[in-house]
Amino acid sequence: MRIAVTGGAGHVGRSVVAHALAEGHTVVEIDRPSAPHADTDPPAGLVRRSADVTDYPELLRALDGCDALVHLAAYPKPGDERDHVVHNLNVTASYNALRAAAELGISRLCLASSVNAVGGAYSRRPRYDYFPVDERHPGYGEDPYSLSKWIGEVQADGFARRYDHLSIASLRLHAVRPTRPVVRPEARYADLAARELWGYTLARSAARAFLLALTADFSGHEVCYVVAPRTTSGIPSEELCRRHYPDVPIRGDLGGNRGFFDCAKAERLLGWRHDE
Repeated sequence: MRIAVTGGAGHVGRSVVAHALAEGHTVVEIDRPSAPHADTDPPAGLVRRSADVTDYPELLRALDGCDALVHLAAYPKPGDERDHVVHNLNVTASYNALRAAAELGISRLCLASSVNAVGGAYSRRPRYDYFPVDERHPGYGEDPYSLSKWIGEVQADGFARRYDHLSIASLRLHAVRPTRPVVRPEARYADLAARELWGYTLARSAARAFLLALTADFSGHEVCYVVAPRTTSGIPSEELCRRHYPDVPIRGDLGGNRGFFDCAKAERLLGWRHDE
């Protein structure tokens, strides 16, 4: 396939590009002219195109001739810019990616969403109704980043209704890292880890999920959690729940150090499992 990757020079994008090239695909990396590696010679199979994803005509030109699209270009968290900038860029970028794909006849799309699409780490008080969290969990987002990711999923629902030939996956990633992170003992890090439910996603595992989503046998729009199966903590998960979320019921298996996000749908639908 000829796969377009917006934000291809970014942290997650580089892993997706490398994985796609290793599988023998041609990759069109779409990023800003000032993006990292923009001045280096691309390897075989990689085409670099500059585009502002919020400029629809620019993005349309950059996507021309592609068979599939992985959309990663976005602010990855609040605080990188002012609230309205984070929200508006992310929401405009996801809409443009979906609309351009539909216009160009690109039927396979995969969007980078976030576990924060339902609220969580960036909320004033994270709200979880049950553990482990799955795709049916209600959304309680309030910050500009989390709202933008939730809206991106709603946009994908709308495009799947309007264009019934589209297959769109929104992957809810979490704290993507090259290696398993370690929770620091300081109180402020412990609080952040609790808000994030001690989760993470390895970059290589995320990249594999994106590629699987482009060939999986489904139509319409599907949301999947793509998170490591174990927490970053050495404390048993049930104990973590009692300490930090005593009023949240446990409806699934949190034995040992099992993660607080249920990724069974990604395994069932995409054939994906996180690297241990």
